Amino acid sequence: MARIVECVPNFSEGRNKEVIEKIVDAVKCISGIKLLDYSSDSDHNRTVVTFLGEPEKVEEAILAMASEVYNSIDMRCQEGAHPRMGALDVVPFVPISDVTMDECVELAKRVGSEISIKFDVPVYLYEKAASVAYRENLAAIRKGQYEGFFEKIKEVKWIPDYGRAKMNAKAGCVAIGARVPLVAFNVNLSTDNLEIADKIARGVRNIGGGLRFVKAMGVKLEDRNIVQVSMNLVNYEKTGVYKAFEMVKMEAKRYGVPVIGSEVIGLLPMDALIQSAQYYLQIEDFSMNQILEKRIWE
Repeated sequence: MARIVECVPNFSEGRNKEVIEKIVDAVKCISGIKLLDYSSDSDHNRTVVTFLGEPEKVEEAILAMASEVYNSIDMRCQEGAHPRMGALDVVPFVPISDVTMDECVELAKRVGSEISIKFDVPVYLYEKAASVAYRENLAAIRKGQYEGFFEKIKEVKWIPDYGRAKMNAKAGCVAIGARVPLVAFNVNLSTDNLEIADKIARGVRNIGGGLRFVKAMGVKLEDRNIVQVSMNLVNYEKTGVYKAFEMVKMEAKRYGVPVIGSEVIGLLPMDALIQSAQYYLQIEDFSMNQILEKRIWE
């Protein structure tokens, strides 16, 4: 069986198509890498890329992408709805086939060290690669965002894992880690009131007493004049997509706001959708083997 690692880097550009394509091309050029998806959002001003390959090839590809990102994006003039702290904002490695989580942790450390040296960018390790417990949560690291990090990085608690304790004004800093598959799932609301989306997000997310494996925030979609509850489901097996969707609908009823749609950013495991089908269709004793395409692939 092939040794496969998935990498899902997020970079802070979602509007300039020429820049986005140039950055993604840096990955496409690496032999042995399979580009699965890339998705950009102008309101978030962010692009999420998903690719996979053998660990050595993935390492080569992310370093090539980093070089193009740091050449192309200037954080001093970047703005968008999504929280961010760097041009290359976050780089997670996910074990897929014949690779352990520990190996992904070592991969994160190697890449983090190389990025700090080659590009003079402060690097923070998160999730399974975190050097201390309080850095496991990406949101805790990113709190204060790019603008706040010029002072935050001077605190002893926030000395980077790699690189100088000085913010790179053009590139910002970056979080690199190893984790299980994550589902990025957003629910759109029929209102332009960001305060309502923020209140719903606080009720849904774990830190606000909501669902254990959900991170959430309210976001304004300026081009559509609506708001959304933007969520990361960090363990879809324990907190399913349908659970997050139903809880957002329940909270939205409190404010008389209907849900008008949802979206998935990047890729998600088939099982996450099967869970939803089982729930909404009330299918009894359903098996993955009942999916036609799965049997064909076998």
